[in-house]
Amino acid sequence: MPLNEDFVRQGTWLFRWRSYVPIAFLLLLFTQVPSYRYLGGSRLLEMRWEVLCVLVSLAGLAVRIHTVGHAACRTSGRNTRSQVADQLNTSGMYSVVRHPLYLGNFLMWLGVAMFLHTWWMVLLVSAGYALYYERIMYAEENFLCGKFTGGYVEWASRTPAFIPAPRLWRPAELPFCLRTVLRREYSGFFGLILTFAVLQVASDSAVQRRLVLDPVWMTLLGAALSLFLVLRFLKRHTAVLKVTGRS
Repeated sequence: MPLNEDFVRQGTWLFRWRSYVPIAFLLLLFTQVPSYRYLGGSRLLEMRWEVLCVLVSLAGLAVRIHTVGHAACRTSGRNTRSQVADQLNTSGMYSVVRHPLYLGNFLMWLGVAMFLHTWWMVLLVSAGYALYYERIMYAEENFLCGKFTGGYVEWASRTPAFIPAPRLWRPAELPFCLRTVLRREYSGFFGLILTFAVLQVASDSAVQRRLVLDPVWMTLLGAALSLFLVLRFLKRHTAVLKVTGRS
């Protein structure tokens, strides 16, 4: 099999199972909890570090929100069985980077990987992400090139694949749709808050050798869970979050 066809085949397979990758990553991350110590031995310094980690992950979520909120119908989706693209997105986030959703995912993972301040974990996550998603991006671009031919080649030739080029920014053609974001990103937001809350409990408990439930994180987790349940109900049982002509 030619190498390019092999890359496409591998990328298509990885694309289908990409939702399960975070599970393996989190299991690996939690192996570091028993050896966790506060940064510099200071709880205050550790809290500042935690805020930085959360901000990095929220930056990734913000990239996803902006991308999804301006995306055209049947594009930038969470589909796993096959590639879907009724049109080529080239404005908004797609004007500065070809794979903004994967950039957003990386930043979300990076913030979590930084939480236990283990430098090799950050390097491992970064390298693993690059190796895993390289094939997926290759498969996606092969699909888009075949479907949109010249238009895709022209856009891809000026737009970087993963590291944004802000100078290329062009406003999104479609207006921002909050209902689309709420319908598609609520699970990612809840998953992020849940992950940080569990890491917070596990790490504090490891240091203090007793169960520690941080009231701030427990409150955030409760609010995120409530929002998750409400939006999940609205998505599955009503048409409130549906918008005609949007993903």
